[in-house]
This record gives sequence, C-alpha cells and structure tokens, in this order.
Amino acid sequence: MYKNQLNQRTLALILLFSSGFLSNKLNAQTISASPPTYADANTNRKTKPPSSNEITAVKPAETDTTWKPIRRLWGYVFGDFYYNAHADAGNRGAETNYNGVPTYRNSFQFRRIYLGYDYDIDRKFSVELILASEPNANTAVSGTTNISGGDNLADNKMAFYVKIINLRWKSIFKGTDFVIGQMWTPGWPMLTEKIWGYRFIEKTIADVHKNNPYDFGAALQGTFDPATKNFGYNVMVGNNTQASLLSAANANTGFFKAFYGDVYAKVLDQKLIFDLYADYMQTASGTVAIGQQARNMVKGFAAYTTPKITFGVEAYTQQIKNGVTNTTSKSVENARVNAISVYTHGAITKDKLGFFARYDSYNPDNSFNAADIYTTNTNLPAYNPYTKEHFVTAGLDFTPNKNVHFAPNIWFIQYKDQRDPSTTGHIPDSHVLVYRATFFYTFGK
Repeated sequence: MYKNQLNQRTLALILLFSSGFLSNKLNAQTISASPPTYADANTNRKTKPPSSNEITAVKPAETDTTWKPIRRLWGYVFGDFYYNAHADAGNRGAETNYNGVPTYRNSFQFRRIYLGYDYDIDRKFSVELILASEPNANTAVSGTTNISGGDNLADNKMAFYVKIINLRWKSIFKGTDFVIGQMWTPGWPMLTEKIWGYRFIEKTIADVHKNNPYDFGAALQGTFDPATKNFGYNVMVGNNTQASLLSAANANTGFFKAFYGDVYAKVLDQKLIFDLYADYMQTASGTVAIGQQARNMVKGFAAYTTPKITFGVEAYTQQIKNGVTNTTSKSVENARVNAISVYTHGAITKDKLGFFARYDSYNPDNSFNAADIYTTNTNLPAYNPYTKEHFVTAGLDFTPNKNVHFAPNIWFIQYKDQRDPSTTGHIPDSHVLVYRATFFYTFGK
C-alpha cells in the first residue's frame, strides 16, 4: 500500500513538472512567432511596427480645381444712324463727335469698336489688352482737323490702336493689386462711367472735356475691406501723355508726371455710392512770358442705383494754372473750370425696355471777364475759355438680348459765348441737334 502511494505521488510530480515545461515551451513559441520589437528614437519606448494590413499608401496630391484661369477674347461695338438737324455756325465743340458736321448730314457711323483679351498667367499675375477703333464723324488726315489728336487715328480709316495693355500683380498685399502699363485712370472709367451705364450714348462729363481716361504708368488698386469690397481706393502715377511721349524734342513730356487718386464707398447694400477723385499734373516749365503751367481737378460723385432706377450726380472743379493770358491787362491768369452732370436711367419693362436722360453744364472759366480778350496757354485738348456749354440727351433702350441694345435718342448741345457781344470775335449763341438710332452689342463676356 505504501508502495502504491509512493507511485501515485511520483506520478503526480511528473505530471506537474511536465505541465510547467509545456506551458513554458508554448509561451516561448508564442513569443518567437511575434514580430521583433524596436526602440522609438524619440522616447526610447519599445513599439511594434505596423503590420502590412495597417500600412496606408500615400495618396497623390489632389489637383486644385478651385482656380480656373481666364483666357477670354471679347469685344463690343457701338454706333448710330444719325441725322444732324442743326449745326453750330461757329463750329465750336472740338471735343465732341459732331464738330464740323454740316446740317442735314445723315449717315451710319461706328463710334467705337473694342477688341479685348484677358489672360491669367497664374494665380498672381494677369494681362489685359484692349485694341480700339474710335472714328469720329469728322476724323481726317493729320493737320486738317483739330480732333485728329484725340482717340482717333489721323488716317481717315477705322484702324485699331493699342489703348490698354498692362500687367496686374494680384494681392501684392492684402486687398490690393499692383498694375503697371497702359491702364484706365481712376477718374471715371472704373466706377462712375459704369454707374452712368450709357457710354454708348455719351462719355461722362470729365471724359467729354478730354481729361485723361487712360494713361501709361503704375497704380495700386485696392479695398479697405477685402471681404465685402464696399470701401476702396485707387492711386496712380502716369506720364500724362496716354500712349507716347510725343517728339523727343518736346520739352513738356517725359519730365513731369500725372498723379491720380480716388476713394469710394458703397453703402445701403451697395445702393448708395460715393466717390471722391483728385489729380495733379504739371504740364510745362515756366518761361519769362508764362509761369509754370499745371492743372488739378477735384471731382465728387454720388448715386443711388437699383435695377429699377438710378439717379446720379457728378461735379468737378479744375484749376488750370497760368492757363490763359488776358490780352487786355497783359497778365497771365489761372482759369477755373466748373462742371456738373445729373442723370437718371431705369427700367420700363424689366430686361426689355429702359429709359435714360442726362443734363450737363460746363463753364470753362468762372472768373472770365466778358469785356476782355483771352488767349489760351494750356495744352488741355480742345480747351476754349470762351464757350459755356449745356448738353442734353434722352432716349429709350430696347434690349432684345442682355448683350444687344437699340436706343433711339436725341443729342443736343448749346454753346454760349462768354464775351460781350461788342467784343471782337464774339459768336452768337447756337446749338447742335442730332437725332440718332444708336446700336450697341457685346460679345465674349
């Protein structure tokens, strides 16, 4: 019996030892089957590398589709069939389209043809190009008309010239672009002309009187509130010669610069708009006979605009330093221009029929002495210190398509000589009256 008990105890010890041995072996096999461990370089902590199932392939960078570069060819055209019912006997208004056009002439005429191209180089840089053909009713070869030097080629043909070409560096700093080249000045093309909305009927008042609509120079164009763009500014320095410096022998170009500045505000959900503009440009050095010549303008604009109705008023005063010589007193004098334009336009039938009306008053020198005789010194194109002007236009705007306009209208301007009727050279009051069927269309925009 004792022997049996001893055998049982021996067997139990063998089984106990065997179970421990097997347990250790199985643990060892489990450990050897697991991947080796590695020390983390930063924490000296042992971690396991990811298994092949846990490794995620690196995705290629996604293409940015939020920016689409502009490559746009566009243009617009306007002109008229006109009938000149009455011409000015004094042939005044050299700055207008109908200067020198005889009474009863009737004709089809283009007044502007634009061909433009907009090109984005990349997100930051873009180019603007505009070719223009702008024949006046009296455009002729150089030397036979005093309007040849305006926005016309003096070749009696509708050839194109380069009007705008510039490079824009977008967001050179927050909310502001840098522009260099030949560009629109801040005076009116960028804001007030757009609100007037009827450039195909007539230029704005400052543009009519040959102040620079475009110039060759550099500008900063920006907003004070980039998110809403309700408040902005535009400052520019230019040559004051538009496209060229004229002759190399011309002492008055290439030495002086034109400085332009403009600030604007759009309030009441951009329905009410205010704009303040100023410029300064020296135009000639002083001589013994005539002192230094310069001119500067301050212009204000206010408009209330909605899709149904728009009202606008634009007014400016411009001092022309040493601009005239009083031949009676033998003194060189400053001239001060005062001008105002008021207009309205709106919808009669939504998107189909509208109306427009405008009145301008222009006084070339509010210090003019009616008993004296003056000669002009300034090189402001078409400037005449004698003649006050009152301009009226009105008409309808039929739009069978949003990009096509047919606009029957009247175009009227009255000329009043400031000189005393007894003064040599006085011209009696007269006017120009033109009936027009105007057409205007755009394409590519």
